[in-house]
Amino acid sequence: MNSAATHIVIIGNGIAGITAALEIRKQSKQLITVISAESEYFFSRTALMYVYMGHLKFEHLYPYEHDLWQKNNIRLVNARVLTITTSAKSIELDNGLQIRYDRLVIATGSLPNKVGWPGHDLESVLGLYSKQDLDYLEVCTTNCRHAVVVGGGLIGIEVAEMLRSRNIAVTMLVREASFWGNVLPASDGEMINRHIREHKVNLRLSAQLKAILPGNNQRAAAVETSSGEKIDCDLVALTTGVSPNIAFLEGSGILLGKGVKVNRFLETNVPEVYAIGDCAEQTEPQEGRKPIEAVWYTGKIMGETLARTLCGNKTAYAPGHWFNSAKFFDIEYQTYGRVAAKPGDGERHFYWKHGGGKKAITIAYHPTTKIFQGINCYGIRMRHDYFNQVLEQQLSVNSVVSQLAQANFDPEFYSRHEREIRKAFEQ
Repeated sequence: MNSAATHIVIIGNGIAGITAALEIRKQSKQLITVISAESEYFFSRTALMYVYMGHLKFEHLYPYEHDLWQKNNIRLVNARVLTITTSAKSIELDNGLQIRYDRLVIATGSLPNKVGWPGHDLESVLGLYSKQDLDYLEVCTTNCRHAVVVGGGLIGIEVAEMLRSRNIAVTMLVREASFWGNVLPASDGEMINRHIREHKVNLRLSAQLKAILPGNNQRAAAVETSSGEKIDCDLVALTTGVSPNIAFLEGSGILLGKGVKVNRFLETNVPEVYAIGDCAEQTEPQEGRKPIEAVWYTGKIMGETLARTLCGNKTAYAPGHWFNSAKFFDIEYQTYGRVAAKPGDGERHFYWKHGGGKKAITIAYHPTTKIFQGINCYGIRMRHDYFNQVLEQQLSVNSVVSQLAQANFDPEFYSRHEREIRKAFEQ
């Protein structure tokens, strides 16, 4: 390496770290090293479930050819970081190497929460976040007949769908009174609850895990709920959310909270050290946004933003209006803006559901000003750019409902429901 050139080291090759690396390379000739213990090459994490279900092979998850990194002079190091000495700008790896940096970017993502239940460290107890988790799931389900999924979020329903694709019986324990009850309004949740059960998942609401019980071989053999019920199983999937992967930073001098503390320029308290993606905790979050948002698109925006800063154009992180998308078995879900699970005084909801029970929308708006605040869509594809513009312009809910046809993104021959929705709203 040219000792005179600035050396940028990025820890983590998820969407945030790799976006930063590629964007830096577009704008400058600085030296770039990416370190990852999970995999040598960047892959699409959101598609892991489709590998298990047989729709894709793992090699299909690589969005770039392997020679891209060499062509762009980006060095890849497949190793785990043990310690960071910020005073010496030095990183120690588990393969014995030490790497010096001029600028350091921490993009280490998240790890599944285990919450410390008794038995959480038994064999055949796992989360689903990394390639290693996918590999372990493959091993654990070789002769699996019944699995218990603990948690009612997006990862939980993905795991349930994966297991059901192999005809494995699934019991899902959800502590709320409805699936994803801290996010979805009651009407939305009722539809998704029914849909999950239609896919032969034993959905147990208001049920909490107390302990995971071992068999004779230190594998999970059953779970016990807080009500004292015992449920036999061969596998336990803990899908109660994720937390920033930051334990290796203890003692480094980098300020930590739940994540790596960063300002709006993604800078830590240590000069020339930055954090992006799931592991970054905003100390000055944009109004209406959470300090930590473990979402693919926010990681991408952070990577793009930090690349501009590291290439001489200091830029503040601005995620814009909230949006997200997912899939509940075969019901597609999109959300734009904010729709509260339990609306307060400053929010009212309009709910419409198609007679077939697979399509619905919930629109949030201000009860006095009638300004549109957000929308949840189920089974109807809507345009992100349309709602981004609506939220930016603070249009009224009446305008949005009357113009819903402009937002529809469904293919040409799909059924359209704008007239029916408008009529229900007027009534």
